[in-house]
Amino acid sequence: MLKKSKTSGQGFKTGSKCLKIRAHHLCCIQGFQGYGYSPIFVANLKAVISDIKAFPSRPLELVSECDVICASCPGKKECTAQESTISGRIKSMDLAVMEKLKIKEGTIMEADKAFSLINSQLTNASEINEVCGPCKWRQKCLWYMQEER
Repeated sequence: MLKKSKTSGQGFKTGSKCLKIRAHHLCCIQGFQGYGYSPIFVANLKAVISDIKAFPSRPLELVSECDVICASCPGKKECTAQESTISGRIKSMDLAVMEKLKIKEGTIMEADKAFSLINSQLTNASEINEVCGPCKWRQKCLWYMQEER
């Protein structure tokens, strides 16, 4: 689970603004170590994480489409293509998380509750592999590598 930060993220307005977050990004946010697709992507993800740590009650809209993190991804164009293999693989990760959490597309919940929910519901290796299996970052992800939940 994310621990509260003493500083807010840069590039985001503080307050209760709802952030659109892909469901599988609930895992990524917790396991992020500073690796990413580009320096701009890394900086954006760090800002999102800082913001959520500073405002753990911030509402998150959980989706299976491009979100505030994807906004700076150099592969965003490929992911937004309707019939893209990459898009389908990423969306399947989001849908697997939503199924495990028993939530629907567009569910809005506070960030701290969303992280508690995912950490209590995705607890065994097979469930985690079902979500994270196709991810190229899993060997660098602290959440994926974590032995105890």
